Amino acid sequence: MLVSLTLNNLALIDHYEVGFDARFNVITGETGAGKSLILDALSLCTGERADSGIVRHGTDEASVFGEFDIAGNEAVAAWFAEHDRELDEDTLLIRRKISQQGRSKSWINGVPASISELKSLGAILVNIHSQHSGLELLKPQFVVDWLDTVGNLGALKTATKQAHHTWQTLKKQALDAKNQATKRADRIALLSAKVADIQPLLAVNFDDVESEYDELSNLESLMTEAVQACTYLDSDGDAPSVSSLLARAIKACDSHSDKSKVFGECANLLAVASEQINEAAGLLADYAEQSLPDEARLNELNELISLAHRLSGKYHTPIGEMLLEAKHWQSELDELLALPDDDVLEAKVAESYEQYLNAARELDAARKRAAPKICETLELLLSPLALPNARCEFTFSQKMSEQYNQHGLHDVALLFSANVGMPAQPLHKVASGGELSRIALVMQVMTTNNKQQARPTLVFDEVDVGISGGTAQVVGELLRNLGEHQQLLAITHQAQVAAAAHRHILVHKEHGEQTTSSLTIITDEARVDELARMSGGVHITDATRAHARSLLNDIAQGAK
Repeated sequence: MLVSLTLNNLALIDHYEVGFDARFNVITGETGAGKSLILDALSLCTGERADSGIVRHGTDEASVFGEFDIAGNEAVAAWFAEHDRELDEDTLLIRRKISQQGRSKSWINGVPASISELKSLGAILVNIHSQHSGLELLKPQFVVDWLDTVGNLGALKTATKQAHHTWQTLKKQALDAKNQATKRADRIALLSAKVADIQPLLAVNFDDVESEYDELSNLESLMTEAVQACTYLDSDGDAPSVSSLLARAIKACDSHSDKSKVFGECANLLAVASEQINEAAGLLADYAEQSLPDEARLNELNELISLAHRLSGKYHTPIGEMLLEAKHWQSELDELLALPDDDVLEAKVAESYEQYLNAARELDAARKRAAPKICETLELLLSPLALPNARCEFTFSQKMSEQYNQHGLHDVALLFSANVGMPAQPLHKVASGGELSRIALVMQVMTTNNKQQARPTLVFDEVDVGISGGTAQVVGELLRNLGEHQQLLAITHQAQVAAAAHRHILVHKEHGEQTTSSLTIITDEARVDELARMSGGVHITDATRAHARSLLNDIAQGAK
């Protein structure tokens, strides 16, 4: 929802801040007063092209500042997440500056933003319907979306979209697999050969192999050294052994342990050492008495080591790195072998295509069933808006198979005729600007029954062109009712439409040294005077004031 707009040095306006009601806001004023400046400012906030001619004469730059309430607006929250921007509060601030040279700068919540970002975010926040810029509402895709919304076809639409996504994803995977088939086969062959080469080394711990080989190849000398070490630790020869000397030390400490704690502690420590020395001597004795090395095992270890060195040279990689790399080869090979065959992928593509066709056919059938009733309602609502002979119909044109998309199998168009005996044709060919605005208004009214958490602010530029009297009053009532569901802004020349607004903004010129336009929120007698001017022209009389009050009273009575 648009909370406020601040305009600085924008054309005829030097500075003004205007706040908006959450419901129906109307903008009025004499021709040339600058009513469209509010729309221009809002357009700048939503990423439209900046023209240096909009900068007020005699100033260096113009700026606009828009404040929006986005509480509960999931679409805005999703936009911020998609663009990696932080959204901490329920207020959104958009600022834009335009220099005399035509350069433009933009900020979203104080952070610099590109024009494309403003455009994509602005499309969520505001929907501007101008006779001069064309109606976004009536573009082909909007017609399809509107039909689905009014026809309550959201579930079928989502199912079709998801089925199409699945089909396209599998189709791409199959195409990629087909394109990569030769490379994949070559890669599998290469990896298989490498893994087969190195498989004997992957089945063992190579560090253990090297350690075992080193020990077995030196076993005779190691056994001799074990015998010598045993002699040092425990021997009955002439030279005292470690065990005999240790026994003497233990005896000496024991004999004095009653006189000193130190001797007692040392005796205990030496006893433990004696046990460990005896254990070491036993291990060495066992080692010295083992059999000579197994030649078959030595040959097996030698072959593994020779293989490692040969492969290291073949792949120009140190043994340790090569063994680590081999694990990656095996992992990649497993992944390639696990990929489905082309036939399997093609079968999945065919199955997903049939599922998409079924979903799209169901959606198209539902659209065709809903279309006549929707057209009937549209015609009924258009009739009191000076379009008594309005005729609408949907057409469904079968797409070529290569054009099938997430929206279905048919192109959908809304045709219109305002005159008896004239064939219905696409809206852009037969509807005037005023007719388009009224059709867009009625289409929006018809969507109010569809529950949505957040709706964009709707802006209508002279929705009442070509109507007057009772028709204008019907338009005003429609806008007021629509304003109960979402925020609206409308520029109008019709008193009946302006009287229906929840907030009335008057734009008027002031002539001094330099002409300026001012914006004023009017109420009470000021509003009566403006409605009287709109009804009776330049000269306001008691009669025109009375008529203005009656319009306001009618709205007040209707609200009750």
